[in-house]
Amino acid sequence: MDSIPPFSRRTFLKGLSLAPLTKLPAEVLHERRHAPLPAGEEEILQLQVDGQEWKGKVEARTTLLDLLRNRIGNTGPKEVCDLGACGACTVLLNGRTVNACMTLALACQGATVVTVRGIGSPRYPHPLQEAFVEDDALQCGFCTPGMILSAFALLERNANPTRREIQEALAGNLCRCGTYTRIFEAVERAAAELRRRRNK
Repeated sequence: MDSIPPFSRRTFLKGLSLAPLTKLPAEVLHERRHAPLPAGEEEILQLQVDGQEWKGKVEARTTLLDLLRNRIGNTGPKEVCDLGACGACTVLLNGRTVNACMTLALACQGATVVTVRGIGSPRYPHPLQEAFVEDDALQCGFCTPGMILSAFALLERNANPTRREIQEALAGNLCRCGTYTRIFEAVERAAAELRRRRNK
């Protein structure tokens, strides 16, 4: 009779084909995304970003986030998780919020893209941008552009949201600093200011 090999964690993992990985899934995805492509796999893309027309050749694998940050130079959307889980790369695509890291650039042919730079400027900030500063809702700032755009989309369709509605609208945007209460207060302040301006 053959002897049974000793049972251990190593033999268990081998049996399940779960030997320890040397790279995390996110690292593998990053390598695949940035691996060189055969020549010729490019198409002409034309779209509008924050009111400015942009046209150029884009590889099929290029995400909207890659295009905005690395080709156009718009660093408003942040590259954080690169998996569509944190909302830091949120932009408005034809008026709707999307995760730019999960949106292929070529899928935006002829579209209108708005980043946090497109709703206000340092000289003429949007009430949301002002409120985030006044209520100290910024902290590290990585989630802020996405938070502001998600809140902007909410206030475009609902001028007087409840706290619950604000929480639901921002549910896809993570704040690693945990500044949610101040963020919600900033959105409420901006909503009140926008209503005041409309009623003047």
